[in-house]
Amino acid sequence: MTFDAFVRMVAFRYLRPRRQEGFVSVIAIFSFLGIALGVAALIVTMSVMNGFAADLLGRILGLGGHMTVAAPQGRIVDFEALADKLERLPGIVAVRPVAEGQVLASAKGGAAGAMVRGLRDSDLAAEHLTPTANGGLADDGVLVGRGLAYTLGLQPGDRITLTTPNVEADTVTVPRARSFTVAGVFSLDMPERDNGYIFMPLAAAQTYFGMPDAVTSLEIFVRDPYRVRDYEKEVGAALGDKLALSDWQQSNAALFDALRVERSVMFVILSLIVLVAAFNIICSMIMLVKDKGRDIAILRTMGATRGMVLRIFMLSGASIGVVGTLAGFALGVTCAANIKGIQELTEQVFGRGAVSTGLDFFSRVPARIDPVEVGLVLAIAFGLSFLATVYPSWRAARLDPVEALRYE
Repeated sequence: MTFDAFVRMVAFRYLRPRRQEGFVSVIAIFSFLGIALGVAALIVTMSVMNGFAADLLGRILGLGGHMTVAAPQGRIVDFEALADKLERLPGIVAVRPVAEGQVLASAKGGAAGAMVRGLRDSDLAAEHLTPTANGGLADDGVLVGRGLAYTLGLQPGDRITLTTPNVEADTVTVPRARSFTVAGVFSLDMPERDNGYIFMPLAAAQTYFGMPDAVTSLEIFVRDPYRVRDYEKEVGAALGDKLALSDWQQSNAALFDALRVERSVMFVILSLIVLVAAFNIICSMIMLVKDKGRDIAILRTMGATRGMVLRIFMLSGASIGVVGTLAGFALGVTCAANIKGIQELTEQVFGRGAVSTGLDFFSRVPARIDPVEVGLVLAIAFGLSFLATVYPSWRAARLDPVEALRYE
């Protein structure tokens, strides 16, 4: 469908308001604003939800790999050679041996259950720990989560006793208790982690859990966590049949399925705003066709074809939607890119905490603009804008010049 100079001139002339057409122009303005605000709201909302999902993924994987290798008997021997073998596979960034187990942590302030994680010094340095924690621990040094330290009344330099119930000694399973020095307190800004985790050197954890030449698992980090399933075939082939492999998507399937469903539902709900704005375009175009009946009849008597009239009103109506979509795109991307500044401004105007994430470990509202989703939003808005003009334009093209001029 082509729009020649005459069609463009008449279509854009109809968009310029005249005094006697004020009501029609007001509806067109509100249609423009509806499209713009709908597109902007959709882009900002989806960007914020993507940001929450990305931050949540980063924090969930902060204490675990993208894939985990475990043995049925709970111990992986000759783990160093296996880790080197896995690190040479394409797409594998790092492999981390871990010795971990549940313990009862007790101190002068009481007792609480905790998870001990033994890591190499290089892996301890790579964890997201606060400056109060430090790497290079001595054999009896441990790092305690902030929440657990508060519960037990611990400070750096204090002693903490760890008791584990599953240590084999001479074929008899007996509890083992040992005291360690609190070398530092860390915070991962996740209460469930800060309240229940203790770090120690890998060698110390192996000795404590009674497996000096083994680890409980290997954590594998890949280049693209969202495509973790693409790496599983080669990793599984390298492991053989004696070791079990799982990934973060399997471990957190319920959580991320819920986030995916929520994002899809929000997309559909907010798309209704754009749909309502498209109905406003239909209403404004129907009123414009009714108001321009005499003009249409004159154009037809002067030689304009029905196709030309159809294109005039389609271009006139679609211009509202297209310009509104572009304005909404600019507004939405700008707001999403500056969401932190908007949050700070809102808190200054309405008071601290006016924009709360509702989650303790999110200190800000995150945003992550997905070009694919933005493109989908624009495609939907453009499509609805053009579809909204079809019926009014068809009515205009079908208008009988004789009937339109009968009572003029």
